[in-house]
Amino acid sequence: MAEVLDNTAMELVDHLFRHQAGQMIATLTRIFGPRHIDLAEEVVQEALIKALQQWPYRGVPDNPLAWLIQVAKNRALDLLRREASLREKSEEIVRAFAAQEDFANRRVGTNEPLAELFDDTLGMIFMACHPAIPREGRVALTLKTVGGFGVSEIARAFLAKEPTIAQRLVRAKRLIRDEGLSFDLPGEDEMSARLDSVLEVLYLLFNEGYTAHAGENLVRADLAQEAIRLCSLVIRHPATDLPKCHALLSLMMFQAARLPARVGETGELSLLSEQDRSLWDRRMIYLAYKHLDAAAEGDEFTEYHLQAAIAGCHAAASSYDLTDWAEIVRLYDLLVVLNPSPVVALNRAVAVAKWKGPEAGIRAIEEIVRHPAMQHYYLLPATLGELWREMGDAKKAADFYRQALNHPCSEPERRFLSKRLEAASGA
Repeated sequence: MAEVLDNTAMELVDHLFRHQAGQMIATLTRIFGPRHIDLAEEVVQEALIKALQQWPYRGVPDNPLAWLIQVAKNRALDLLRREASLREKSEEIVRAFAAQEDFANRRVGTNEPLAELFDDTLGMIFMACHPAIPREGRVALTLKTVGGFGVSEIARAFLAKEPTIAQRLVRAKRLIRDEGLSFDLPGEDEMSARLDSVLEVLYLLFNEGYTAHAGENLVRADLAQEAIRLCSLVIRHPATDLPKCHALLSLMMFQAARLPARVGETGELSLLSEQDRSLWDRRMIYLAYKHLDAAAEGDEFTEYHLQAAIAGCHAAASSYDLTDWAEIVRLYDLLVVLNPSPVVALNRAVAVAKWKGPEAGIRAIEEIVRHPAMQHYYLLPATLGELWREMGDAKKAADFYRQALNHPCSEPERRFLSKRLEAASGA
């Protein structure tokens, strides 16, 4: 019984850390000032440690969130008494945490506005994603301060060493202090550019979760889910409830809806053509279409709009054979204009091959095969291997599969390519 209670307490603390720690850190950072972000994290961390120490033995409180907020408030007030420069913040701390306690005690099912709480979280997201901070630092700081991810978790997610992640966080926080970065939401004149930086971080975060670039797992669902959660927070604020935000959220939801079918029971890669579409999350697809409709409002037209529309075409097809490849190629033609990257061109070539045959796809790939960015990208030779396999040339297919295996990829992708190579070599 004690072990069950211990596990329950651990799971509950982890849940609260994921869903509430970022809010408390954001509120404390606003009150203390961005230069004291470490202090804000320390307060919340100690409150969570206290929960882990007490709940397994004393039992979980009736309202664990309210308990956690109360402990964090008391710890913050204790620290203020030691920090002479922050003593005048005591009343503001009490007011701010009273709002959070009110939220925690509110009846389930109410829909009262909580704009003051979202303002803090959004302010933290914008500060963590400031363009002055290097991209890797923005991702790490967002996960740490808003997502409740620990240094070790971030390191595992991106297959980096813990000291590397710790250094990225230190440099990001130093930039916040040295550059005097503001916690406030940007003004209307700079909102669009600053928002682009936020969306870029969320997009990178989702993509790393949707397709891990290395390691044993093809998918890291926690990263993908966190990107969706943060993007959902962004669109709930009037200042950032914009079409391009809905477009990105739509794209992520369309892609995430396919995750249950993307990896087999043994962790093997399942291609789109092989997936059991009955496993796709239809509720998430419905929500993705709703956000795609919202993205159509206004005049701004972004890369996220087109990618979401392409993902929507796949979701609309009842089977792989009934996919509207002509429409997908048309959308890729528009996307190449907005983003003339070789990766987009490769994806377009795959769609061309599905529409007009593998030979047409191979011709399209020839235009990018010597691009410097593609020289270590395993998907280029892997795609050519697939197309030559469809053409019936097993020898050429095998040669390209071997090339693909010489480039970095995740272990499930490596196993998939090895099976393809074995089949082509034995043909």
